Amino acid sequence: MLRDGDFSTQNSTSAQAVVWQTVPAGVAKRMERQQVLYDGEHRYDVILGEQALYTYVGGPEVIREQLERLLSEIDLLSLTLGILPATADVDMVPAHGFNMYDDSHAHYELVSTGVDISHPAELALHNKAFGLLSDATY
Repeated sequence: MLRDGDFSTQNSTSAQAVVWQTVPAGVAKRMERQQVLYDGEHRYDVILGEQALYTYVGGPEVIREQLERLLSEIDLLSLTLGILPATADVDMVPAHGFNMYDDSHAHYELVSTGVDISHPAELALHNKAFGLLSDATY
């Protein structure tokens, strides 16, 4: 959700190019989904693993631009960004990263597709998992 275009392209190139050969379309869709950050109608809470800040994708210029993007968006009223320290003592680690959109749904981005979770009982589990991770962030 917080990737800039170049970082998203570099990060998507290996998996999507091999499987679907749709990197430009995938990046465009990802950029389109980011508009919820600015619409004033949604709240977006993000927990980013510390290691993601050190993962070298696309070279120094791409990483610099991505870090600048994170810093520029941190003041958005619609966004809360927590960093999960690499040394944090956590009660659970999700098998896959997921995004929570208000209380309406959770979203997983996979190599081949996206998966939306909207059933109330499943959302409650995702909210619980998010809360456990959120407690360990700074």
